[in-house]
Amino acid sequence: MKYLKYKITGIFLAFVVLIASCKKAGDFGSTNVSPNSATVPLPSALLTDAIYRTSSALASSRSFQTNPTLYVQWLMQTQYPDEAQYAMAQIDWATFYVNPLEDLQKIIQYNTDEKTKVYAANSGSNANQIAVARIYKAYLFAMVSDMYGDIPYTDALQGQVAASYTPQDSIYKDIIKELTEAIAQFDGGAAVKGDILLNGSAARWKKFANSLRMTLSLRLSKVYPGASDYAATEFKKALNDPAGFVDNNSDNVVYNYLSDDTYRNPWNAQFDGRADYAPSQTFVDTLMSYDDPRTAVYFTKNGSGSYSGIPYGLKRDDLLTWENAHPNWSLMGDATKSRTAPGQIITAAQMKFTRAEAAQLGWTSENAQTLYNDGIKASWQQWGVYDDAKYAAYISNPLTAFSSDPIREINTQKWVALYPNQQFEAWSEWRRTGYPKLIPAVNAVNQSKQIPRRYQYPANEPTLNGINYKAAVSKLSAGDTDNSRVWWDKP
Repeated sequence: MKYLKYKITGIFLAFVVLIASCKKAGDFGSTNVSPNSATVPLPSALLTDAIYRTSSALASSRSFQTNPTLYVQWLMQTQYPDEAQYAMAQIDWATFYVNPLEDLQKIIQYNTDEKTKVYAANSGSNANQIAVARIYKAYLFAMVSDMYGDIPYTDALQGQVAASYTPQDSIYKDIIKELTEAIAQFDGGAAVKGDILLNGSAARWKKFANSLRMTLSLRLSKVYPGASDYAATEFKKALNDPAGFVDNNSDNVVYNYLSDDTYRNPWNAQFDGRADYAPSQTFVDTLMSYDDPRTAVYFTKNGSGSYSGIPYGLKRDDLLTWENAHPNWSLMGDATKSRTAPGQIITAAQMKFTRAEAAQLGWTSENAQTLYNDGIKASWQQWGVYDDAKYAAYISNPLTAFSSDPIREINTQKWVALYPNQQFEAWSEWRRTGYPKLIPAVNAVNQSKQIPRRYQYPANEPTLNGINYKAAVSKLSAGDTDNSRVWWDKP
């Protein structure tokens, strides 16, 4: 782990030096610029920066780290329950666009431009770098689009403030195309440098891309439901791709945090000297009713030696009254919030549940029940709680067995397995399927009094990009509110 810390720090130092070398040198024009020095940042530094910002720095933003956990009722606020009551400010997407997405676009540009591609090849073969950048860029754009709906996409990252909004259906189809083409683009050349996610492994990036293809294809199950429709067709292409997908925990795409303050797990930073969030009663009681062994990993015991969550969605006065009467409650477990606890991005459990639903929908010939059971097993193994006897009892328990309501059962187990770092995926899947059945906050303060279904566009968009903003808002069923549904989110 020390090596990785020095590697990240060294790359960032190179990044800063190279950025500085691109600045004008006072009033001396180019007379003090060496013809042999780099005129563009190292692509390896750009890749490190893009991955770091989205896996660590970005996650430390409350709007992106904790809000989705509140919407899916994994957590509840302990002092100021505004977000748990759906009081949400307009959240700026610049966190994605200004650094990570721009970094990735520059990697593609530098490895494509004849003037820079030879220099850029010092960070890995041009084709491999472009492929990795396309995959990670697709991952980020899908996440942003799932938050807001139509977003600047086709015209984005072109150095202009006013960019048109691309319809989400077009975004999804282009992202799936990008992932498909990126897999084929790897050329067997030099491995990509600066890759602090998958260590330059082309094989693992291909599995990541195919897993995203399946995840995003299933997201379209309500708009393309048929077994021969676009979504099922694209799902099967990814499922059958010889490059494979995330199928074992050894394949899991995770961000490995470090022990120092700068690079530690953001949940650790969130609980450093304070406890503004705690597991919700909804989540704790669900796992307790299942006699689920992940309970001991996901939560700490309270002062009485048992597990207890905080009632979800109370207003501040009622929350404080409850806490005064119940001074002890569970917190996030150490395995989920230690400094070096890994941040899950794609897991084998998630993909098995995804495939189970596709099979249940008739998209594939796989066995939905087997995949459902295997998803539970993979999650238990991921968290180190697997036991043969307990597992056999669990998949036979009427509360957790694959039985009469498979879509509900699959997506409820997926909700449990995605905790705590795949919060956006959990929120998207709840919006798509309606499972698990969640009761909105009893003291909701938003206009609809319902769980938010999207983020409102950034507050500066009407000023900076007014014409395009108005055109996008005109397509939303309830205007630019948290109750409008994104394109794939059908009743």
